[in-house]
Amino acid sequence: MTKTKSKLQKYYQRFLEYLEIERNRSKMTLRNYDHYLKRFVEFCAKHGVTDPEDVDLEVIRNYRLFLNRLVEGHPPHSLKVITQNYHLISLRSFLKYLAKVDVKSLAAEKIELPRTPNRTVDFLDNEDLERLFEATEQEKNKLTKLRDRAILEFLFSTGLRISELLALKKDSVNLKKGEFTVRGKGDKLRLVFLSDRATEALQKYLSLREDNSKALFIRHDDKESVEKQIASMTKEFPGLSARSIQRVIKKYAKLAGITKKITPHTLRHSFATDLLQNGADLRSVQEMLGHASISTTQIYTHITNPRLRDTYEKFHGKNR
Repeated sequence: MTKTKSKLQKYYQRFLEYLEIERNRSKMTLRNYDHYLKRFVEFCAKHGVTDPEDVDLEVIRNYRLFLNRLVEGHPPHSLKVITQNYHLISLRSFLKYLAKVDVKSLAAEKIELPRTPNRTVDFLDNEDLERLFEATEQEKNKLTKLRDRAILEFLFSTGLRISELLALKKDSVNLKKGEFTVRGKGDKLRLVFLSDRATEALQKYLSLREDNSKALFIRHDDKESVEKQIASMTKEFPGLSARSIQRVIKKYAKLAGITKKITPHTLRHSFATDLLQNGADLRSVQEMLGHASISTTQIYTHITNPRLRDTYEKFHGKNR
């Protein structure tokens, strides 16, 4: 017997359809909204709230207490404040949608977001970057070595998110111009540039490729099964996974003797930090990173403002 959906559940489903059809949101965005809002709808159902009209400040207060006390994962841990914010941001978007379609419910602006602690940014300085790149020379398989060097140079040169990197095909990148277009968050297109070093590393790698895969980066393993080798010859072969890229970076960070935790996003942070330290303006860096809001880009300013050191050296300790 099919269980009848409540009004709240029906509008939650319609909201996801609205995001998909009218707002043309990406699959990742839809998945995130579904995850966060499903938790809210299930919470409401357990507390007898089945109609959008019944969502009030008391319901929200109890839901926020629920999120703050929620423990999940392996090992179990509480939700970070920023993760709790993602839940509330999704809920506010849902409430705005309800207002748009003239469904009575709590006004979205009634929900205030908790203040989050300042984000810390991990990045590599020039010395660590060079050690990371040079560590690829320790790889014995020539094609794998060229691929891994190209991946590292490419990530630092472009500041791409790992999802954006994995979506690229060989014909996506114009090596002659040293630039290409990438589709980022919110399905927005932006122009991306390649440094001479990254271009050279990618050319060396691609020139030795003999497969017919369209993926920009693929596996190179002598122990691959025949089935996987055949798959690499088809246009459907997906290339490397996000986990594979993470393993590549972790491997060379260890070989380079870099003790801090390094991820693909660390190279994105390094890209932004390098630009700002060398005088790039914040707006340009915002565009190159594909940030929707400049406030997101501003997380880098406290570590890249050279005037702070100049002021310190000019005025501190002059009477001693």
